[in-house]
Amino acid sequence: MLKCEDLSAAYGDIVALRGINFNVAEREAVALIGANGAGKTTLLRSISGLMPLSSGSVKFGGQAIDHLSPEKRVRGGIAHVPEGRRIFPGLTVRENLEVGASVRRAGRGEINADFERVFELFPQLAERQKQLGWSLSGGEQQMLAIARALMSRPRVLLLDEPSLGLAPRLTEEVYARIAEINEGGLTVVLVEQNTVLALQVASRAYVLENGEIILSDSAEKLRGHPRVRDAYLGR
Repeated sequence: MLKCEDLSAAYGDIVALRGINFNVAEREAVALIGANGAGKTTLLRSISGLMPLSSGSVKFGGQAIDHLSPEKRVRGGIAHVPEGRRIFPGLTVRENLEVGASVRRAGRGEINADFERVFELFPQLAERQKQLGWSLSGGEQQMLAIARALMSRPRVLLLDEPSLGLAPRLTEEVYARIAEINEGGLTVVLVEQNTVLALQVASRAYVLENGEIILSDSAEKLRGHPRVRDAYLGR
């Protein structure tokens, strides 16, 4: 479904990604793991169109999308939940969700059905529809950010550090919902510094270091890999 070929990206003179080859199959959950500054967020931004490429290409559904704007990529089925959640200030929970649906040409009945779907997935949001989104707890804001992305009816969901800043209980709850979303058939690409969590949800993973992929394998095999265990899991 999603493929990066020899992808490179830079911030001015600073090379952030070098020759990335990365692919994700339909309905798969794939994790990107690595230390801070490894290039994980930059790779997601390159896929969603927020980061211009220096070279290489991104293909989605077999078609090159390098020339498409971020808006057109969303309409095509790529939804990006950024690090830090980015809840729109001044908007209620329901209004934030409406923004997520705004990229689609859909009737009110279809959009109402999507509201029901995300409220079933995240009951806390149903209880707080009229509350300002930025006033929610960190965990609830993360749920809102994911639900907002789901309102665009994506084919692939890009998640950047969904556990960042959350208490352990809320982290477990958010990850349970991510697993449920993937089990329901939605393709997921997950950036996460909590390697234990990432490898529990993902079937495969790539390890990035200094802007390059140094390892890729099944989540099960990477859990037992000495380099991954020593650097990210602990003995």
